[in-house]
Amino acid sequence: MTTPRAVPVTLAEIARLAGVGRAAVSNWRRRHPAFPQRIAGTDVNPQFSMTDVENWLRENKKLQKSVEREWLWPHFEALGGRDETGDAVARTGRLLASQEDEEGGQLPPEARELIDRAVQLGRREGEAETFSFLLRRWLDVHVRQVATTPEPLAALMADLARGAAGSAGSGLDSVTIMDPACGTGHLLVAAAEAVKAAGGGEPTLLGGDRDPVLAALADARLRLTEREGGRALIDVRAGDSLRDDPFADQPADIVLCNPPFSERDWGYEELATDARWSHGLPPRTEPELAWVQHCLSQLRPGGAAVLLLPPAVAARKAGRRIRGSLLRTGHLQAVVALPPGCAAPHSVSLHLWLLRLPAPGEEKEAGGRLLVADAASRFPRDSTRESTPAPDWAAISAFVREAVEQAGSAQLPAYVRQVPVIELLDDEVDLTPGRHIAPFPGTVALRLAESWREFTGLAAGVDRSARLLAALDLTAATAGAPTATTVAELARAGALTLRGGQQPPEESIRTGPPSDDEIPLLTVPDLLVGGEPRGRLALHDAAALDAVIAEHGDIVVVGVTRAFSAWVHEGPPTALGPQLHAVRVQPEQLDAWFLAGSLRAPANARQAGTHTTSSSRIDVRRLQVRQVPLGEQRRYGEAFRELAAFERSVRRAADLGTDLVRDLGDELAAGRLTGGA
Repeated sequence: MTTPRAVPVTLAEIARLAGVGRAAVSNWRRRHPAFPQRIAGTDVNPQFSMTDVENWLRENKKLQKSVEREWLWPHFEALGGRDETGDAVARTGRLLASQEDEEGGQLPPEARELIDRAVQLGRREGEAETFSFLLRRWLDVHVRQVATTPEPLAALMADLARGAAGSAGSGLDSVTIMDPACGTGHLLVAAAEAVKAAGGGEPTLLGGDRDPVLAALADARLRLTEREGGRALIDVRAGDSLRDDPFADQPADIVLCNPPFSERDWGYEELATDARWSHGLPPRTEPELAWVQHCLSQLRPGGAAVLLLPPAVAARKAGRRIRGSLLRTGHLQAVVALPPGCAAPHSVSLHLWLLRLPAPGEEKEAGGRLLVADAASRFPRDSTRESTPAPDWAAISAFVREAVEQAGSAQLPAYVRQVPVIELLDDEVDLTPGRHIAPFPGTVALRLAESWREFTGLAAGVDRSARLLAALDLTAATAGAPTATTVAELARAGALTLRGGQQPPEESIRTGPPSDDEIPLLTVPDLLVGGEPRGRLALHDAAALDAVIAEHGDIVVVGVTRAFSAWVHEGPPTALGPQLHAVRVQPEQLDAWFLAGSLRAPANARQAGTHTTSSSRIDVRRLQVRQVPLGEQRRYGEAFRELAAFERSVRRAADLGTDLVRDLGDELAAGRLTGGA
């Protein structure tokens, strides 16, 4: 692991980190001879040493306390790749939790100094808050590599397991709770929080993960949770729970697990004779059923397990024998279909499986039943939205809890059913909840009518846009093509203003049902998982007053390669997080649609890419646009606007068409076609 002595930052990055406009930074550079000299870049796009700039800001009392954490993260990023950065964050967390760092002396001096600095900041501004900030930043950078369980879903899973475990898990007090694929500890933290809320005793929290970096992050996170008021015995170990279980001899009362999905190399050959496969050897293509049986094998009698699984596990032909055995033994208690968007991958309806190992003396109910609950149908996607909205966790959690609590009752909630096991033991053993819950009268017909109306309108719009776009007269490049300019040059000429978003303090971000006194907060992770803002800021909070707001008609540009885009914002005022930029044009000089369409060209992003740190970013100021008269801009702007509308309509029509084919297929197969031939 190597650490560069000088992390380079641009003027735009200095402005974002300092919480000021770029003009203020340019003014500092011009008026203060002691302002650090550039170390790289050009006169037009200079780069400076982050350490030198930070020291200058602190000496001149221009470093705001609220953004001091922001200055930490680029230094962590510069330590190296995913593992180097994650290890440093984990070491910081352990020290903040007053744990010894036995290997700290083996780190390079620069890394050791950075960790010590982060710890000192944490002592001043809050240990848990500082670690949470660093962990969140690390997860944001590696969002596609590290799966996490959203906090509301983790809390729901912990609650379901506690209830199913009966007296053994009552209040999660003095019980052993395990997550054999713990990642960064979301599920175990939820269990610890449940203990704290219930005023419980000292549960034992066991976590295992084959990735040593994730295990270290989870350990630090849990120890900080304990330090903040919880009481728990914590044991997190690095190890492959399927191949070499680190807790083979430590049974648990509750097991929570969000296992890795669709992994072929899970140990099929070497584990063929493993004693855990009491319901059958999992096929090579069914690793999730290996995790199901592993979690069952970890339970004490009377204990319960809750797993988050992809929907295919409930229906794939290869796993039908194992599913049948889980039903016949009564180990599988319930299957719940969640609405899309509850966790990654956000486009599908994930399932919760609730399992239980009977306590001694408990007799298996003859002709048992499986509880199925279809929250995906109970909370359908709003067809008027272009992207998957944030889940209504309060409503979803209430529905699922009520369904499980009323299992066995004669009055089950809508979209819930107790299915006799004998009905499920056919050639498919399909446990998909929607297959076993009949639609309520008129709901499918109403949904089909609404879908057809929307699809017809979309088809007309697609046809119109297609005809207009197909009629465009595209000519070959000529030697007299207009020259290009950059966003930076346009900003200097006063044709536009560029403002970079920033991360508000964690305590200022609200979640849950929205209210009228809030403004949406859009972040890069939101764009990667659907596009809808999941957080909000109170309008009168200091964070909202200092935030960069994209107004109607502004251009929003994403400054990271993995989510790069640019569009004209047409929604309500929205606060922008880090690496999102708001561009406001002077309409007498620039057409917004022309500029947005020009900026988002993939070739433009490639030439403006920068690798000043371990992540790949876009230097928005270097994005180019052709210099053409305003009238010509407007002509191109109309074409770009039409292209954007065409793109939205095609994507929505594809999703809606898939839903229509599914619903119509079900209705026709059920014999609901009326009228004569």
